[in-house]
Amino acid sequence: MSVDRESLQAHLQTGLTTTCRCWAITRPDGQVYGFTDHDLELQFEGLTFKASTGLTAAAVEQATGLSIDNSEAMGALSDAAVREQDIEAGRFDGAEVKAWLVNWAQPEQRNLQFRGSIGEIRRAGGAFHAELRGLTDLLNRPLGRIYQKPCTAVLGDRSCRFDVGAPGFHAEAQIARLTAGSVLEVTGAEAALAAWFERGRVDVLSGQAEGLWASVKQDEPISGGRRITLWSGISGGLAAGDHVRLTAGCDKRMETCRLKFSNLINFQGFPDLPGEDWVMAVPKKSNPNAGGSRR
Repeated sequence: MSVDRESLQAHLQTGLTTTCRCWAITRPDGQVYGFTDHDLELQFEGLTFKASTGLTAAAVEQATGLSIDNSEAMGALSDAAVREQDIEAGRFDGAEVKAWLVNWAQPEQRNLQFRGSIGEIRRAGGAFHAELRGLTDLLNRPLGRIYQKPCTAVLGDRSCRFDVGAPGFHAEAQIARLTAGSVLEVTGAEAALAAWFERGRVDVLSGQAEGLWASVKQDEPISGGRRITLWSGISGGLAAGDHVRLTAGCDKRMETCRLKFSNLINFQGFPDLPGEDWVMAVPKKSNPNAGGSRR
């Protein structure tokens, strides 16, 4: 079905319109949802936009230049559409959003009004309120190089270039015991050294929490396995018996980059950068501050 914006414009100019709004939400795990504020389902873009979700949205604020476009979507929580468990588990965090103005009598007459992502989500009284952030919101992120002693790269990213899938730097394990959702006792990763996975991550491979992940705070060997403590629990139905993947962690130090990963050539920190105390120091006759080289 081809898009006919000119016919939509002509339809709007008549003053008697049959328009509605439709939203497509694509979660980071690839799950796609379609919603409309019309009272019947619509189909286009290979997606069915459901009308039974009770989803509505505030007006989209759009501006020229680099001003941020934003809006807000509101809807009811239901098992058939957006579930509270999925929001709590973070499955909708950063999801891609597209919004159209559509002539429901002729869906080919439509115009893409908004494209962005979901920001803050609030839940209350069986409903959710999702902040919609436009593409220009990405310009709010800090850009440029940061000069600091620790490495600024994320293990495995384009700057780091380390292959986290290399043998010895990941392991698949099974949860034997779960405490308070943030302390896991796992089996199947006993070969790794103590603290090998600290500052790494845990990816859930099976069960209700499949697709979710969390950062590792502490990793210690125990009898018959190892104990993994997470910085924050995984709120998605994680249970004993689920399979997980453990990925080695990096503490951003030059010594770790050289000895653990053999990746010093891609180290993105400045280990010889003087601290504030050195900037305030003055030359003295004693060796530490003689005014010569620090090396």
